Amino acid sequence: MTSPLTTSAAPSPTVRWTPRLWGTLLVLCAAMFLDALDVSMVGVALPSIGSDLHLSTSTLQWIVSGYILGYGGLLLLGGRTADLLGRRQVFLVALGVFALASLLGGLVDSDPLLIASRFIKGLSAAFTAPAGLSIITTTFPEGPLRNRALSIYTTCAATGFSMGLVLSGLLTEASWRLTMLLPAPIALIALVAGLRLLPRSAREENHDGYDIPGAVLGTASMLLLVYTVVQAPEAGWASARTLLSFLAVAVLLTAFVLVERRSPSPLIRLGVLRSGSQVRAQLGAIAFFGSYVGFQFLTTLYMQSLLGWSALHTALAFLPAGALVAVSSTKVGAIVDRFGTPRLIALGFAFMALGYALFLRVDLDPVYAAVVLPSMLLIGAACALVFPSLNIQATNGVEDHEQGMVSGLLNTSVQVGGALFLAVVTAVVTAGAPAHATPQAVLDSYRPGFLVVTGIALAGLLITLTGLRSRRDRPSLVVAKSTEREAEAERVAVRD
Repeated sequence: MTSPLTTSAAPSPTVRWTPRLWGTLLVLCAAMFLDALDVSMVGVALPSIGSDLHLSTSTLQWIVSGYILGYGGLLLLGGRTADLLGRRQVFLVALGVFALASLLGGLVDSDPLLIASRFIKGLSAAFTAPAGLSIITTTFPEGPLRNRALSIYTTCAATGFSMGLVLSGLLTEASWRLTMLLPAPIALIALVAGLRLLPRSAREENHDGYDIPGAVLGTASMLLLVYTVVQAPEAGWASARTLLSFLAVAVLLTAFVLVERRSPSPLIRLGVLRSGSQVRAQLGAIAFFGSYVGFQFLTTLYMQSLLGWSALHTALAFLPAGALVAVSSTKVGAIVDRFGTPRLIALGFAFMALGYALFLRVDLDPVYAAVVLPSMLLIGAACALVFPSLNIQATNGVEDHEQGMVSGLLNTSVQVGGALFLAVVTAVVTAGAPAHATPQAVLDSYRPGFLVVTGIALAGLLITLTGLRSRRDRPSLVVAKSTEREAEAERVAVRD
């Protein structure tokens, strides 16, 4: 028999793609599309926001960081809440909050209110993202059907991010407020459609109460970790404030683990992390998003600050990567069925590392087609392979009542990876900032940051290769068999 972490290797039952099933998937895709759209649009609009509201660079950072803080800090709670209170209910309520926060962000005239609206949007996304992913994984049975649904779902994220870059460049020409307001009507349309189309999900009845101490400790530790990482470049990585904050994070996480080991209804069942494929999926998500966010940050500075490109010109430079993802990601499900997620993730990380390495050739007068475009196409191919495969690998072999928990954990890994490695890359570039800021000297200070980004992608590749070496399953599965005695031992270990 299989362990509680696994499912059998039986093929998925045949399910027809009815219009209602397509409608359900489109509503969930709309929420994922909005999350990605919102992140990319705000990044391009920041200079205009700063000029209009007279904000300093450190305050502008919090318009981005406020969203990350709410999103990354509350994902664990959001995922488990979806399991306990009902995925449909949690998703729809959070989507309504997202729409209201978008409206607020486009109307305010002060930086505290703008940052607050961004935090609320991040908070709502922390509930829609794991709830939406768990609705997919509980609606579509494991195997080819789910793989196809997840590949479409992740394609919408890439499409939203790519369209956000272009739309922001266009809308900011009129007003940056339009970039804040645009998600509101889309979210409201998705909310109305969701009320009619999303399947009703029962609350988890057979649970031993709510893990309130775990929720408090888990949320506090994630919030403090993201806050510390975001603030570290400004406060100094070796400053007393940063070191004490990291120490406090370690204490909170230790207390969280102790509580989860003893809780009858834990926020995260630690036994899930006994699965090697699950651990590799979480670490891969950290490396994947962390490297890409760092690359995008440096490349945007390079193109706008050094080359003098406009926001729209910069957005169009990134567009081939997003377009490649949008075109190819829908096919990834079928490829996963044939080759398995570890091989695709490894190939994607290899493409990603090569794309980052090739970008090191840039100079102050690059030929786009010969220097920039090859990197963008390789990175686009990498995203098309890695992101859907990580989602499939993380959710395969997990019982329905724990899908929200695992979805929250995966999204937490993504956000923490982005915040952590963006701060690291920023610190590396800042440390090498030249005293005399000539264009060439500034470009030279960027290169160590690109090397760090490349190293992160290579680390993701090495982590994935460990799974290839030890893999014994059929290609389309990422579950591991165990005997009844091993399963019982695992249950006892988790209970104790």
